[in-house]
Amino acid sequence: MGRTLAEKVWDDHVVRRAEGEPDLLFIDLHLLHEVTSPQAFDGLRKSGRPVRRLDLTIATEDHNTPTIDIDKPIADPVSRIQLETLRKNCADFGVRLHPLGDVEQGVVHVVGPQLGLTQPGT
Repeated sequence: MGRTLAEKVWDDHVVRRAEGEPDLLFIDLHLLHEVTSPQAFDGLRKSGRPVRRLDLTIATEDHNTPTIDIDKPIADPVSRIQLETLRKNCADFGVRLHPLGDVEQGVVHVVGPQLGLTQPGT
């Protein structure tokens, strides 16, 4: 039986496969945003590890950003904390960040292709 595109991409990126363990995959680009990255940074801190490939890691403020009055403080406290946390984590780990107001800041799923980081076949 044929494989789906997702199965082909997955299989092409498997670095290690072991019975009873999740597959270890090669990830060629990490796109970060403020909602889910705090858990990843916390995991790195707890294990005492740095971001392994800073050249393949980029962050943008996306999900909790205002679309108007971006020069004013963020009113929603949860959104403000998430953005402040992303900024601190990126600074602590040396991750390239495109913050609110940066010409290259935007929707995380668009930033990669827009900046030429996400290319067909890579």
